[in-house]
Amino acid sequence: MTHDSARRRLLQIALAAGMAPALSRHAGAADTERFTLGIASGHPRPDGMVLWTRLTGDDLPERVDVRWEVAEDDAFRKVVASGQEVAEGHWAHSVHAEPAGLQPARWYWYRFQALGQRSTTGRTRTAPAPDAAASLQFAIASCQRWDHGHYAAWRHMADEQLDLVLFLGDYIYEYPYVPGRVRSHTGGYTTTLSQYRDRYAQYKSDPALQAMHAAAPWLLVWDDHEVENDHAGLLGEVLEQDFVRRRAAAYQAYWEHLPFPKAWRPRGPDMRIHARWDWGTLARIHTLDDRQYRDPQVCPKPGRGGSNTVALKNCPALLDPKRTLLGEPQERWLAEGWDLQRRWNLLAQQTLMARFSWKDPAAEPTYWTDGWDGYAPARNRLLGTVRDKKVPNVVVLGGDVHSNYVADLKADFDDDKSSIVAAEFCGTSISSNSMAQSRVDAALPFNPHVHYGRSDQRGYVRFALDEQQLKARLRVVDDVLDAASGVRTAAEFVVEAGHPGVQAA
Repeated sequence: MTHDSARRRLLQIALAAGMAPALSRHAGAADTERFTLGIASGHPRPDGMVLWTRLTGDDLPERVDVRWEVAEDDAFRKVVASGQEVAEGHWAHSVHAEPAGLQPARWYWYRFQALGQRSTTGRTRTAPAPDAAASLQFAIASCQRWDHGHYAAWRHMADEQLDLVLFLGDYIYEYPYVPGRVRSHTGGYTTTLSQYRDRYAQYKSDPALQAMHAAAPWLLVWDDHEVENDHAGLLGEVLEQDFVRRRAAAYQAYWEHLPFPKAWRPRGPDMRIHARWDWGTLARIHTLDDRQYRDPQVCPKPGRGGSNTVALKNCPALLDPKRTLLGEPQERWLAEGWDLQRRWNLLAQQTLMARFSWKDPAAEPTYWTDGWDGYAPARNRLLGTVRDKKVPNVVVLGGDVHSNYVADLKADFDDDKSSIVAAEFCGTSISSNSMAQSRVDAALPFNPHVHYGRSDQRGYVRFALDEQQLKARLRVVDDVLDAASGVRTAAEFVVEAGHPGVQAA
């Protein structure tokens, strides 16, 4: 069976049950389904990756033995790695298996077995060897609010030929049930561990999301809604007293439900997620955390934490050079980790990095404080390092703002003569609503470095990367309220190696 036909078979299996979770059961298995949340893989290395699942059912023992297998074919005629993990109730019976000793740059199939049942089959791959030439087919996605729409975008992405998915934040939303939505959140605000677990379980019940997890490995970072809207470090938007406890609960549920290594298991309210991933000699991927270590947003609304949109003249603290979005240690880690030998440096982070003034910056610059505009000196430090070190072919990838933005990045946006040092693709949401397109249209003339801005699109960005260029296609669903929606390419762009600006394809 070819890779393409196997991929189509996986998609057909995962979607065959409609809204019911995909499950292939052993003969004589107990009636309670154990793999209703699907399977996933992530963190591909040249010799292995992380394989994930979570057992379900109210009658689970505290400890359950779970067997996993990795094969070179989807029929598992040639099993090349296998092992056993113990799924513990304290960690929601999640499984994080880490096969090793696999061959670089090849596809594998995997599955789990426990309590007389067998999971569906997933498809994953290893990264190329560090010294090997390579290409990379990947996509970025973010912001999949359940009650704002269906996941048609995931269904179409699962039919793409991708090596990797970069998920850039807001995997769940913490908001309660709202009447009249196309589909509803269950329960109230998520603040406790059990509530976060239930919310992940609801999101992960979607068959299109399960299909995409089973089709390729993922790298993931969080944004704010995995904990609470607009939180900054240990300060929440509503200034609750016990935010440390809430963040610890949110981080535990995050690790429990996604393909992270066992070594990344959170310790209380702390979990390191920033890391580097090399894809042969082609690219280094830097994944960042812009929530856990940031300074609180300046000039918040009265009695609140979180973001605001303010004129610079009314909020001079925006220019405080001591403030940081990443935290000083992570800033230093990034500055020291740029790859000067590989062809490309991909910076996977949460939000729009390009300056975006909502009014004429020559008269009254006005900025949203939650993104990089709220930490402009920190942005200048990051992009200034790219310029000074002559870091090759930096492409910044983001999400968060529920809009498609394509931009050139300057070392200093306040200097008209400042050079372009990087390209940026900030992808829109999978399903989360955005602002009116008229607001974006009114602001675009004030931001000439932004080549494309659309808030009325839901979908993902699909990339093809090789030594010569990065090709980007903005894939947009026709109707986010329709699970069967079609998809189209709204625009295409190219970044040529050695030329950091974005060009229309």
